[in-house]
Amino acid sequence: MADIEGKKERKERPSCLGYPVSIFFIVVNEFCERFSYYGMKAVLVLYFKYFIGWDNDFSTTIYHTFVALCYLTPIMGAIIADSWLGKFKTIVYLSIVYTIGQVIMAVSAIHDITDSNRDGVPENMTFHVALSMLGLILIALGTGGIKPCVAAFGGDQFEDHQEKQRSTFFSIFYLSINAGSLLSTLITPILRSQDCGIYSKRSCFPLAFGVPAALMVVALVAFVAGHSMYIMESPKGNILLQVMKCIGFAVKNRFRHRSKQYPKREHWMDWADEKYDKLLIAQVKMVLKVLFLYIPLPMFWALFDQQGSRWTLQATTMDGNFGAFIIQPDQMQIVNPVLIVIMVPIMDSAIYPLIKKCHINFTPLRRMTVGMLLAALAFVAAALLQIEIDRTIPKFPSSSETQVKFLNLENTSLPVIVEGQNPFDVPSFDASNEYMTLDAMNATVSVGGINTTGSFLKEMRHTVLIDARGLLATLNDTREKPSQGLNAIRFVNGFSTPLNITKSDELALLSPLEGSEYFMVSHGKTNFTIVNLNEQKCSYIMHLGFGSSYTVLIPSNFSFGDTCHESIKAVQEIEPNGIHMAWQIIQYFLMTCGEVVFSVTGLDFSYSQAPSNMKSVLQAGWLLTVAVGNIVVLIVAEAGSLPDQWAEYLLFASLLVAVSVIFAIMAYFYTYMDPTEIEAQFMELEPEDKKKKELEMTTKDNAAYVHSENADVKQTKI
Repeated sequence: MADIEGKKERKERPSCLGYPVSIFFIVVNEFCERFSYYGMKAVLVLYFKYFIGWDNDFSTTIYHTFVALCYLTPIMGAIIADSWLGKFKTIVYLSIVYTIGQVIMAVSAIHDITDSNRDGVPENMTFHVALSMLGLILIALGTGGIKPCVAAFGGDQFEDHQEKQRSTFFSIFYLSINAGSLLSTLITPILRSQDCGIYSKRSCFPLAFGVPAALMVVALVAFVAGHSMYIMESPKGNILLQVMKCIGFAVKNRFRHRSKQYPKREHWMDWADEKYDKLLIAQVKMVLKVLFLYIPLPMFWALFDQQGSRWTLQATTMDGNFGAFIIQPDQMQIVNPVLIVIMVPIMDSAIYPLIKKCHINFTPLRRMTVGMLLAALAFVAAALLQIEIDRTIPKFPSSSETQVKFLNLENTSLPVIVEGQNPFDVPSFDASNEYMTLDAMNATVSVGGINTTGSFLKEMRHTVLIDARGLLATLNDTREKPSQGLNAIRFVNGFSTPLNITKSDELALLSPLEGSEYFMVSHGKTNFTIVNLNEQKCSYIMHLGFGSSYTVLIPSNFSFGDTCHESIKAVQEIEPNGIHMAWQIIQYFLMTCGEVVFSVTGLDFSYSQAPSNMKSVLQAGWLLTVAVGNIVVLIVAEAGSLPDQWAEYLLFASLLVAVSVIFAIMAYFYTYMDPTEIEAQFMELEPEDKKKKELEMTTKDNAAYVHSENADVKQTKI
């Protein structure tokens, strides 16, 4: 058989219902790859915060640096595939890089590797950071590099007469993308929330990264398995490089002819006329006209991609109890793909037709402007929600302050006077209502008329144990709200004999007037067992929310028996997360509506305004706006000095509103084009243009020949 348009020899390939069987391997590959990417990405910012120990700002910075890199590398992948290796080899080689990166990420999360004392805390965090950064770089190279290749390679598997099947394939292809992202965003946070480890238990990030790594291995194997059935086109050169060369020549040629003696040309791209044909120049002009509109777009993506960083971190301070099930903070991202599936058909079949019936000219660029404003509104909603969350978070002491609370071990209330403060009473077997903030680290405290000097530490919270004898002991309280939705619980023994406090495999032996270390306990029902030296037991059950802290007092009148738990008093230090995670649905809804109106419309508009052979150039430009948007986030996260998170949300919303106004002005002056009609005009002129250029070249060659002959004659005479 003859080689057709650079393709391999076509042989009879297996098909099913009119579709080549080879596309099955491509769809499976895409599903597994998207599961791998979105599953890893869903838990990434919490890995930075909880495992590596970075603060919110630096975790956000590294997260968005990674996402930006993922959207910069597709340009590299397209160039490699079209100019050097071809799509198949590019996908295989970069998938291997991708798989290695995922495996490295999973290994980097195994805390036991450097936990020699087996306390659950890695001792060489530099090792884990280095491994994770290497893994993320490889993943970015892999996922970005294959991004422009897989869909196009799937399209190559169809013959020219299979347009209907090709269209159906792309629908199935994008369905597999959404299915992979949706399932992974649901499953990997559940895996992360489990406890695992060889010697000590902690959040199971190795499993959360390991499953996506396994899915990437499946993706690679599935893709390679269909090798013998694929139609593979040989590299034909990359149109993006050709466009860049044409633009580069025009700029360089214009610079050479910058003198006033050279007449101006209608468009600066016309300076490429000496080397490139008019059709290509006209196509580049059309592309540049659309790319100019892309300039304000990164600001939308700066807000959109914070769903996986700032919004996930916001969810960690909220209540995820939905009654029948518990939602993990990183699972809230699933709201976006679910709403996408719902909102796209609603927009296309209901909203847009309704607007059209109202005789409103809702052009694509106007839709995109509305989408940007909806995203800004989503961040206003996030800011309002953050203000409510901040009201539930306690104010911890500054670097020059200390905070004190008093816990009364007596069975009668005690009057307390702290130097410089108003007097108050502490109820029996209870604590003072709120922490008292002191500027002095040493203060005279009067308890029941007995004066004692209390010594406290800067930036610390303290619970002071008191009875009729005065100050008994000072306990150091937790200085921050418990992370990961856990609850910090400790016990104080006000009983006359030593007691053992046990929970599962944890144990605390408390002497009288002694406080235990904090037990970190998950939400829900938790059972503690109190045991004395005579092996008498008392079961104490607590029903806990998310992110609270309690000091549990076992009072002096405590006695073992069926009602032993009734005398035990739990004193709240930090309130549980009081704002429900469901409130985030409002901002997710607004952001998803903005995405549907902005992103889907933007891609459709771009494709309709671009020449047929330069869709990939616009795709590269579109992905570049996503990368730049993520760079904007990391700059603001690192350089921004806003003390409150709600203020940062409002800053981003304000910036996007300003950018939306600029984009609306640019859109107002934009003239819609018909690329097909413009190309047809230049196609008619192209033969004449080529003849003209050939004639000019012939004239130049003749002139050069004559000049050369004259030079030879002069040389002979000499």
